[in-house]
This record gives sequence, structure tokens and C-alpha cells, in this order.
Amino acid sequence: MATTVDAIVVGAGLAGLVAAAELADAGRQVLIVEQEGANSVGGQAHWSLGGLFLVDSPEQRRMRIRDSAELALQDWLGSAAFDRPVDYWPRRAAEAFVDFAAGEMRPWLAAQGMRWFPVVGWAERGGGLAHGHGNSVPRFHITWGTGPGVVAPFERRVRAHEAEGRLRLAFRHRVSRLLTTAGRVTGVAGEVLADDGVARGERSSRDVVDTFEYAAGAVIVTSGGIGGNHELVRRHWPVERLGAPPRHMLSGVPHHVDGRMLEVARAAGAEVINGDRMWHYTEGIANWNPIWPAHGIRIIPGPSSLWFDADGARLPAHCLPGFDTLATLKHILATGHDYSWFVLTQKIIEKEFALSGSEQNPDMTSQRWSEVLKSRLSKGAPAPVEAFKRHGEDFVVADNLDELVAGMSRLAGNDRIDRDALARQIAARDREIDHPYSKDAQITAIHGARRYIGDRLFRTATPHKLLDPANGPLIAVRLHILTRKTLGGLHTNVDGQVLDAHMTAIPGLYAAGEVAGFGGGGHHGYNALEGSFLGGCIFSGRCAGRHAAGQV
Repeated sequence: MATTVDAIVVGAGLAGLVAAAELADAGRQVLIVEQEGANSVGGQAHWSLGGLFLVDSPEQRRMRIRDSAELALQDWLGSAAFDRPVDYWPRRAAEAFVDFAAGEMRPWLAAQGMRWFPVVGWAERGGGLAHGHGNSVPRFHITWGTGPGVVAPFERRVRAHEAEGRLRLAFRHRVSRLLTTAGRVTGVAGEVLADDGVARGERSSRDVVDTFEYAAGAVIVTSGGIGGNHELVRRHWPVERLGAPPRHMLSGVPHHVDGRMLEVARAAGAEVINGDRMWHYTEGIANWNPIWPAHGIRIIPGPSSLWFDADGARLPAHCLPGFDTLATLKHILATGHDYSWFVLTQKIIEKEFALSGSEQNPDMTSQRWSEVLKSRLSKGAPAPVEAFKRHGEDFVVADNLDELVAGMSRLAGNDRIDRDALARQIAARDREIDHPYSKDAQITAIHGARRYIGDRLFRTATPHKLLDPANGPLIAVRLHILTRKTLGGLHTNVDGQVLDAHMTAIPGLYAAGEVAGFGGGGHHGYNALEGSFLGGCIFSGRCAGRHAAGQV
């Protein structure tokens, strides 16, 4: 063995950094192995908007939001809908995470220097029943500095330990085997990949230049999910629940998010559960300036855009922008097509369109209030949104409905949209704007959103008629399915110990983050409440790191 350490962490993403920092804080010697280059520290978290699921926070209370651990757990369990024998540990992990989000999480992160945007977002509002899926109140806390701001405190801790000699990072090291001795995981082996100098997120070389073997008292796998591997996504797609997988998908994560460590761990006896539970978005648009293959960006919409299927039929009431992701995905796929349309106005895009990702929100990522105020309060949409409107292949901008439909047909390469049918649906919706009450569920949802001061100020346009030229131009956006998160994964207990097929902990083996379904092998169940992906990485990484530190 070339190196022997107390613990090896496989993956330098957020969960890996948290686990490594906890181990090194406890005085353990730590090695982090990462198949990508040195510029990939932070993994997918770097690219994120930095949203965290927090409960009864000072930010919520300042916005007059009444939240509680009990309400949050009701929402979580109603969304998760746990229904399998293997959901024992996922449910335990969910309960532990909600307790963390309602208690120690915020003060612990704040003590490390993390701060949050004062307006709390209301993501994933659900399907309409109090005991079912969705957030009852706003809980989406955007970290000041977005994804890099989430990564920063843990990278600082890791770098400090590296400088003091307690921790080493080995980049371009791809793990292919977990080493075992008498049933215990005792190290890792794999290939050293050639350096190739690509930028963060770009497809990197897989040329092998050497091999390695490292020994350790514990191995923590934090290698991420499968969203960059469309073949694997389709293989695990829940056809009976969501319908046939889309023929065309965009990638919301880089190509190296390939799921390979799931099979590596399985070969060492680990159990993988809930592989058919996954989280993909329906509001994906092709990135006009891509970084990784099939690079897509998610529109985070406010409630006012009208949503139509590929044939121009308005989506049903439970499929509203920002309400129920998987129900909308199922409905779209049931049409036999893998795309849909938003139809909106310039007034709506200026107030309601946000794009997911740190690079798409340079004002918040910069951590400069002057940039935020300039971007959010100046005329027009934020600059990244306007750039997509100008350059994005999925946008159609027109002065009237005839031109809009013609542009939609050119873009789709077909004549599925009937101009008169589309006009009737939009006109019917516009008539509902004449009074403060409505039978239209979306209009009711808009009025409800504007009762929350955060939505009224920043996320919901004043209700207006789409066909009134004064509110134009009209805009149509073609929306694709966008791969994102793996909700199942390596079966673990709350301490992050990986379990075998008999639900027995494998000595020396841990997992955290997305590769473990963010905890337990899938603590989200069937649905995510948003802000819970980064939080799940932080919590599961902390649990695994602390427990492993006590065992080596």
C-alpha cells in the first residue's frame, strides 16, 4: 500500500468536504480522492443556487412566516410517501434531518460564516392537500454567495487541515474497487487519470496513466448521483409510475456525475435501494453557452406563466409553475411528447423568471448588495435571463399571437399548436383578471402568492392580461426534461454506515450525500421539498464523518 490513513473520503463534493472536515477536526488523518481535477472542489454544490431548507429561522420570522418542526415534518412525510419495507432507515434519516433543519443547522452554519438572503423563497408548493406533497410555507433560504457560499466554510476547514498536514487531496484518482479484509472495507484502489486542464464542469479525459491502492480504517463514499449518465437514468426510470422515459433530456449536472461508485460499492456487498426514485425538472432550457454535454438550465418560475403541452392544451390545475414537479413530469410524458411550453409576457419574465445556478446569478454569487440591487431593481429582467431571451434556442418573442404561434411552430418543427385554440384558452384566462376572485386555479394561486410579501415584492407579477399589447411582447419558452437528482442510493443508517442486503452495517464503509440518497438510501422518499439537497449533503456528511471519527 502506498498510503495508509485513518479515513479515505471518495469525492470532493459538499458531502465529502463536510465529512473530511469533521474527521480532521477530530484529529484523524484523512485522504480525499477525487476523479476530477483540483478545480472541481465542491462538486455539484458549486453550481447550485445555494438554497437551504431551514425551519423556523430568523429570516422566516422577519417575513412573518410561522413555521415549526411539526409542520415541516408533516410536509416532509406527506411528500415522501414512504411505502416500502426498506424505508425504515430513509424515514429515520428524514426525521433526523428535519430536526437538524429546525434546530442546530442554522446556528452551526452561521458560526462558520454562512449568511442568507433575507427574502425566503416558496419552492415546491405541492398538489393541493394539507397532508400531501409540498411546502406549506416558504422555507427556501438562498445562501449569500449561492453555491460557492455553501461550499466555502467547509473548503476553508479542509484547506486549513491540509496546510497542517492532517489531510491530503488526491485529484484525478478514480476509484474502481473497495478493498476488503475479512468482511471489512480496508481501503480503495483505482486508476490515476491524466491531467488535461479542462475548466470546471467540462468533460475531462479518461486516459489512465497509473494505478493506486490506499489503506484506511474507514472509507466514506460521497461520489454523487447518476444525473449525468442518461443511460443509467433511463435504466432506472420508474415507467409504471411516471411513464416511458423521455427520448430527449438535458443534463442539469456535469458528465462525471455518472453513478459508477454505486456499482463499485455494490461489488463490496453494499445494498442499493430506491433506485427508481429520482428528481428531474420539467422547466429545462438548453444553455446557449454550455459547459458540459447537453447542458441545461432550469427556469425557477413564479406562478403566472401559462403552461401548455406540445399540442397547445393547457396543463391541468395541479400542474402549475413551481407547485408539483413530478406530477407535472408525469402529465407531460403522458402526452407522448418530452417537451412543453410556457407562454408569458415581458412583465412576467421581468418579475418572475429566475435561473437555477451560481453562474446564472452573478449578483448574489458576488456577495455584493450593490450588484443585487442593480440587477433586481433595474428595468428589464436580470441580465442572465435577458441573455437567454436573446440567445437561447428555446425562446420565441413576438408582438402578437400570430407571430408567436408561427415562431413556436418553427422551433418545434411541426404545426401542433392551433392558433385559435391557444387564443381561446388565453382569452378565457384573461377574463378572470377583471375581478379579485376566480374559478381558475392558477389565478387563485397568483392571488395567494401575492399575500406573501416576499412573493409580492420579488417573485409574482401584478395580475394582468397576456393578450393586452401594453404588457408585451409575448414570449413562448420551450421546456425540456432536465436530469438532476438521484433520490435513492446506498442503504445507510443515520450514522452513514452502509448496510448490506441483510440490513447489517458493513464494517469500515460509510456513505453520504447523493450517493446515499442524501441519507438512509433515500430520505426524500418520492418527492423533494427543495433546499433539501444541499442540506442533506451537509447533514449526512456530518453524521458520517463524526461517526467514522469515533471508530478509527
